[in-house]
Amino acid sequence: MPRLSEVIAELDALWPPEQAESWDAVGTVCGDPDAEVTRVLFAVDPVQEIADEAVALGADLIVTHHPLYLRGTTTVAAGHFKGRVVHTLIKHDVALHVAHTNADTADPGVSDALAGALGLRVTGPLVPENGLGRICELDHPETLADFAARAAKRLPATAQGIRVAGDPGMLLRRVAVSGGSGDSLFGAVRAAGVDAFLTADLRHHPVSEATQAASSSGPLGLVDAAHWATEWPWCEQAAAQLDTISDRHGWDLRVHVSKTVTDPWSSHHTSPGAPN
Repeated sequence: MPRLSEVIAELDALWPPEQAESWDAVGTVCGDPDAEVTRVLFAVDPVQEIADEAVALGADLIVTHHPLYLRGTTTVAAGHFKGRVVHTLIKHDVALHVAHTNADTADPGVSDALAGALGLRVTGPLVPENGLGRICELDHPETLADFAARAAKRLPATAQGIRVAGDPGMLLRRVAVSGGSGDSLFGAVRAAGVDAFLTADLRHHPVSEATQAASSSGPLGLVDAAHWATEWPWCEQAAAQLDTISDRHGWDLRVHVSKTVTDPWSSHHTSPGAPN
């Protein structure tokens, strides 16, 4: 069985921590470097449900995309929900490791997994300087409505579902995708000359400005999926990468992907008379 330090070294080779943004909090949150690892659970969010799932599974390590303490803390008291997660993990000898923006910019990274889940062919990064996002081609042109339906079918189900801005009948040939919050990338999207952009957490003003700017230089379709749904495919990709590493080393390591939906939105109600 590998030690935690050996597994972490391999994970850091996949997603080098020095490639994370300066504001990010990646790496190992808790865990004994000398402890043996037999089971690993991948998930998007380090929330209590995932900690409990790891304990029930008998996992020794959780790897999440989102940090537990992004802005730091002065306490891990169990009276706070994040402190309760830490107490659960330490009590049951479960380590926690985070790969966030270093997994976003990796190759393959979060957006490669998103493109793969959507059945898209990646042709390059959306932002070449830092590797964020991916530019993709469709095997055959399809309408914006069909592309949104593809996303709704292939991405994990959430209460939000898929929102669309643009003419549903416009034809798409090249699209950009970015897992997680992507409305800061509109400049790169326009420069790439794609027909549509799929990401998450799109806000009113950036979307309004992007669609207005696109109307004068050509149409741009926008597809807004739930944040969790756009990043969950990375868990499957990352688990497969660790499986390959385990086989190469001859480790008897069992790797799992959590199917627990940790998207915070719980329901959706369409307004009467709202457009389809």
